[in-house]
Amino acid sequence: MNKIFIKPYQSHLGNVLIGVYDHQLCLLDWQYRKQRVAIDHRVTKYLDASYIFEDHPLHQKVIEQLQEYFCKKRKQFEIPLLLTGSAFQQTVWNELMKIPYGYTISYLTLSRKLNHEKAIRAVASANGANALSILIPCHRVIASNGELTGYAGGLTVKKKLLQIEGALNRGQLNLF
Repeated sequence: MNKIFIKPYQSHLGNVLIGVYDHQLCLLDWQYRKQRVAIDHRVTKYLDASYIFEDHPLHQKVIEQLQEYFCKKRKQFEIPLLLTGSAFQQTVWNELMKIPYGYTISYLTLSRKLNHEKAIRAVASANGANALSILIPCHRVIASNGELTGYAGGLTVKKKLLQIEGALNRGQLNLF
């Protein structure tokens, strides 16, 4: 059976699991989230693999780049990503990666960009199923009224990530 090399990492914002498959990052997710079992099941099934807690050289590169991000020294990541989801989910996640550092958009705007305005709930669900937190910046998606809503790491972490990026320092959130 194929192996996903897993390493827990305790960041100052919370515990994350880092998963590497075939020299690509397939998991960077909050360890204690409501959908932990569902995410793990989807990733392992998609890759026909099982988790093994063993170091991989990419783990350290991910940790170093996360630390640089947390210290405001990195705005873009240079990590090979492996998206493990349906075609629709991958479309949503690819659109999320187009949201610039320091900016936010609403779920409605995201749905419109995907030409699925009436599928806002499906878009929000795909956003929530993101297994590559921070690198696929689902934290940059907010409610149409500017409120912070739903985040796998919790709203406190979402707010801190947006503060790191300066998205909350503009006086109001950017909705476009």
